Amino acid sequence: MIESHLSLLLVVLPLTAAPIIAVLPNGRLPWAVSTIVSWSVFYMAAWQLINVSTGHTISYELGGWAPPWGIEYRIDAANALVALVVSGIAALTLPYALKSVIKEIPEKQHALFYTAFMLCLTGLLGIAQTGDIFNLFVFLEISSLSSYALISLGRQRQALTAAYQYLIMGTIGATFFIIGVGLLYAMTGTLNMADLSQRLPELYNHRTIHTAFAFIMVGFALKLALFPLHLWLPNAYTYAPTVVSIFLAATATKVAVYVMLRMVFSVFGFSFIENTPADELFILLCVMGILSMSFYAIYQKDSKRLLAYSSVAQIGYMMLGIGLGSVLGVTATMVHLFNHALMKGALFMAIGALVYRVSSSRLEHFSGLGKQMPWTFGAIVIGGLSLIGVPGTAGFISKWYLVLAAIEKQNWFIVGVILTGSLLAVVYVWKLVEVLYFNVADKPQQGQISATEAPLMMLIPMWVLVLANVYFGFNTELTVGTAEQAVKLLLPGASE
Repeated sequence: MIESHLSLLLVVLPLTAAPIIAVLPNGRLPWAVSTIVSWSVFYMAAWQLINVSTGHTISYELGGWAPPWGIEYRIDAANALVALVVSGIAALTLPYALKSVIKEIPEKQHALFYTAFMLCLTGLLGIAQTGDIFNLFVFLEISSLSSYALISLGRQRQALTAAYQYLIMGTIGATFFIIGVGLLYAMTGTLNMADLSQRLPELYNHRTIHTAFAFIMVGFALKLALFPLHLWLPNAYTYAPTVVSIFLAATATKVAVYVMLRMVFSVFGFSFIENTPADELFILLCVMGILSMSFYAIYQKDSKRLLAYSSVAQIGYMMLGIGLGSVLGVTATMVHLFNHALMKGALFMAIGALVYRVSSSRLEHFSGLGKQMPWTFGAIVIGGLSLIGVPGTAGFISKWYLVLAAIEKQNWFIVGVILTGSLLAVVYVWKLVEVLYFNVADKPQQGQISATEAPLMMLIPMWVLVLANVYFGFNTELTVGTAEQAVKLLLPGASE
């Protein structure tokens, strides 16, 4: 009975929990309820992925209305993997949040914080689960509005500015997306993604369809923070509470990448994209983003901003696979979507542990902390190696498939860009390592004298992600296996 409603429960459970948490008294109770809900959702997402791992597709009709008339949740290997990433990161972030939230957010706002967190989780899971393009917009707004609130809770006044900037950019992106959806509906009379994919081919030459595609792509490129539409992201990640930075960095952009995959390959079809300049434009913007944002990361003096610019560069890698449009390219995108959530989640957790001890994310306040906090330092080193793409880490698998995709297309320039991006990552990861382990502060910074290792509740989730980076660097059955299964559905009839 539960299994038949699993796809709906994934979304309904955190949505129902949000108003309940809002009326709970401040303290540990809102955190406890949020943690229980997030772990329950994670188990359901894992169960869902197992159900579709054989190539089976789940179709859930809301209210008993058959698609395309009613809203359909349509689950295959692609969105089941995304739902697992979102719920898994949430399940690990909330235990970490117990100490971090107490340190960074006033107690009177704790219940509201966990309420917004549940709403954000609801929105991201809903985007992944739904097979209805307008319903996707609704969940996009739920996740976006709650994200603005979460970012604004940062300790520094700049958090309000960052949230407002994200609100403006996010609203523009959502407006572009809904205009595109409206144009599609006007031409096809349907909002169901599977139905759209059947009706659009005969309208490929119509200018309205091309206009709709352009609006949707630009709208989600803003949400995705694809270069050069990334300007909201660095401030948002830098000034948000650490827990929010962890969750958004590891999930929000990954869900946006999934939507891009779904729109390009499932709804419009790559045969449509090939007749537009979109694939070449994706590759051009990705190359510029990978190189320029990696350079930007090198010169940052704030650790969270450094990782934020690194994230924009990593988004370039994910979108590069879409631009290449091959089986290997899309496989690389799906694998990197999963792996980047692990590596960036681990790195932001490690930075958060340092912030917890010295109350600052600026690099000059981290001098010598690597020796005082060896477990946190070890997490940064391993997470950094995965970000670079060193063999034996999850990051290597992603970049290996991306290089293979570029070689398959005989595009040696792209291969060079990927390798250059990895070399630049060595520089900014080494910058963190150098400050933490080899630098000695000229004078003790505030709080640094008594700095000790981070609390166990922060170290355990951090090291789960760190070890996952190593594990999935050797065992690719889940990541590559599921990605290959997803590609068969996204690119039907495609050959290796």
